[in-house]
Amino acid sequence: MSSLSAALDAARNEGVTELVLVGKIPRPSVLELIRDVRSAKFMAKVGTRMLGDDNILSAVVRELEEVEGFRVIAPETLLENLLSTAGTYGVVNPTSDDLADIKRGLNVVHQIGRLDIGQAAIVQNGFVIGVEAAEGTDRLVERCAEFVSQELPGGVLVKAAKPTQDRRIDLPAVGLSTVEHVVRAGLRGIAVETGGALIIDRPKMIRAADAAGIFLFGVSLKN
Repeated sequence: MSSLSAALDAARNEGVTELVLVGKIPRPSVLELIRDVRSAKFMAKVGTRMLGDDNILSAVVRELEEVEGFRVIAPETLLENLLSTAGTYGVVNPTSDDLADIKRGLNVVHQIGRLDIGQAAIVQNGFVIGVEAAEGTDRLVERCAEFVSQELPGGVLVKAAKPTQDRRIDLPAVGLSTVEHVVRAGLRGIAVETGGALIIDRPKMIRAADAAGIFLFGVSLKN
């Protein structure tokens, strides 16, 4: 947070008025946050109780806008073709079994999202193999790989935004690394919420998924 304070001061000195928050945002501990006066005041304001990522990040955005005077904008407003769209992205389409797993996964992710826990789940043949918490998506897939049965149909990674999160920050994201982990785990594909996820380097993702024979699919929570 001390480096963030310096960055904010530098941005203000350069006349910057808008900020974009991108990339993985690891949850800091209280001790990591309280490193300077500005950070200590921030922690005193939001409290030192255990907060979920969504609550912490929402508090950070409020601080940046209401106290620091910046405007936080969503990354997709600057980068075209970044936000997830509906339908199949490559040449592989999900089967009826896959679609059933996707529907189940979306419901699970919606429920854990309401509790500010995570943004992803892995489902195979209706069974919930794992849900995302603090470890992030790649490690979720890694730890669940041993539970993926090669004898059962399907197996899908589902990602969606938390219902109450500020969609300018910390939207779930998938990229080439996600495809590689899903392939190694033996899953059938990746499904993301339409308009609720960031697709990092879409052409490379599609090429890798097509080559591996897995699907990339955008689906609405209403489906």
